[in-house]
Amino acid sequence: MIKAAIMHEATREYCYCVAPDTFKIRIVTAKDDVKGILLHGRDKYLSLDISDTRFSIPMVKIASDDIRDYFEVEVKMNMLCLRYYFEITDNHGHKVFFGDDQLLDYEPTDIEEMFDCPQSIREEGIALFPKWAEGKVVYQIFPSRFATSKYVSEEQWYKAPIEWNDKLCGDLWGIINKLDYLKELGVDIVYLTPIFKANTEHKYDTVDYYQVDPDFGGNEALKELVEQIHKRGMYIMLDGVFNHTSDKFFAFEDVLKNGEESQYKDWYFIDSFPLDRGSKERKPNYKTFGYYGGMPKLNLTNKDALEYVKGVICHYLADYGIDGWRLDVADEIGHKFWKEMRIAAKAIKPDALIVGEDWHICADFLEGDEWDSCMNYAWFKALGRLYGGNGPIHEFVSKLGQVRGRYHSDVFPLLWNLMDSHDTKRFLSYACEEGGKGKMLSAAALTMLFPGCPFIYYGDEVGMAGDYDPDNRRGMLWDTEKYADPDMLDAYKRLAAFRHEHEELWKEIPEVVFIDEVERVMAFKQDKLVMIFNLKENQVDLKALNGHLNAGINMCDSEGGDGPELIFKLSAEKEKCILGAYDVAVFSLA
Repeated sequence: MIKAAIMHEATREYCYCVAPDTFKIRIVTAKDDVKGILLHGRDKYLSLDISDTRFSIPMVKIASDDIRDYFEVEVKMNMLCLRYYFEITDNHGHKVFFGDDQLLDYEPTDIEEMFDCPQSIREEGIALFPKWAEGKVVYQIFPSRFATSKYVSEEQWYKAPIEWNDKLCGDLWGIINKLDYLKELGVDIVYLTPIFKANTEHKYDTVDYYQVDPDFGGNEALKELVEQIHKRGMYIMLDGVFNHTSDKFFAFEDVLKNGEESQYKDWYFIDSFPLDRGSKERKPNYKTFGYYGGMPKLNLTNKDALEYVKGVICHYLADYGIDGWRLDVADEIGHKFWKEMRIAAKAIKPDALIVGEDWHICADFLEGDEWDSCMNYAWFKALGRLYGGNGPIHEFVSKLGQVRGRYHSDVFPLLWNLMDSHDTKRFLSYACEEGGKGKMLSAAALTMLFPGCPFIYYGDEVGMAGDYDPDNRRGMLWDTEKYADPDMLDAYKRLAAFRHEHEELWKEIPEVVFIDEVERVMAFKQDKLVMIFNLKENQVDLKALNGHLNAGINMCDSEGGDGPELIFKLSAEKEKCILGAYDVAVFSLA
């Protein structure tokens, strides 16, 4: 047994409340090192001669990655304080006990050798995540490039490659005119990149948070957009850029004007005066986003700056009725701010969805008192490696297991699983040089059929290509005769419709029932569904899988009959037992 790999702390990451009298307790061990774990517990304050409150529950391995196994158990209890410890048995039958941050070679009876969980304190911090957002299909729109209510020439709109400030005149009125398109596509949540007044096309340098950019139609356009989205049963998220402002923002302009005498100088991180915007060879003498002098970083530990930003957040929740915020560069803003922001936002709208941007595992932000979810770049990286680099299938499965094992169980169905975004190359361009459209649709199917929230970057559903920004922000492909791919659009619609019909896809990691690294075939089981993916250009005869799948599942033409019912196939091919290049099939075992 690799004892050094055993990890549990009596903190909210490993022991947390999910409902009154209901807790989840988690422990981590080395991969494939442990045969079984028992959780033992008892009431701290009741002696055994008065009431024998002892219990033992087998723990379940919920996930694995390349080096760890994650075990979890749900505990029902009603007591002042739980004392608990673990009984860990390795593959050779050897046992150790783990309690109060120490490994023991004997079973503890002294409660001071056990971990401690005061129930009422943990229940005070119960994580209330917005259930309405679980498993929803998210669609990201870059407003200046998605749709316009104005006349724009075809040459201007479909320019490729595109530059930073090419003006395509996209606006919110144009988005309103395309809402039926989004509804038919199967979109649940519309997420807009920044819409507030700024001096760029991307709008990530906010000049005025209380004014929707006039180029986008102003505040009235936002009110109408929110109303029309809600009328169609969809939700809307705005992009909150609170890490930094424009250098034209009123507070920073005052600092530029008045220097050390400015009442706003502590709204920013300023090293010295006068201010120096920096150059390619020299950093600014104040903190910024990415050392760019035009985006000075806000000091949200300053009370006045904090209250200002909280006011902005609450204003659009209360006065416009938006459904939540996506938070830009959220991992570079402190925990104290996010805790206060969440309290303020949830006081206005208890089920508001708060999604942070972080390109790494960020469990410390997702314990229920800051964000509800994050942009799951772990999925993006794993998917790109699987399709773009022909990476091993087990690496993809491992990364998914790491995410499930690290995050709060109620966060997992809320994660935004993206294939690409406005900050990356288009998936069709970085992962599909070989395989093209087939790879793209296979990856889209994997995203649509797995837990979390499938995330569509505008235009992916019609085959939009693009290099790193700004080229990944081209004009939306609306012309289906010249530019857009109607077959790909149809496949996306079918995938979204299938997902909406099968809620069992939303929450837990599916069981791996078959992986063939050489033949590039993988199969997963989720409840009564079996999903099979062919990750190569050659076709696969599913009869060859018979006898290899777990639980003795025979897919086709078995001696006992025709096998399970085929309920979804990505390709148009009718042959049940054949998967073409990059094809996907879903069978029902019911």
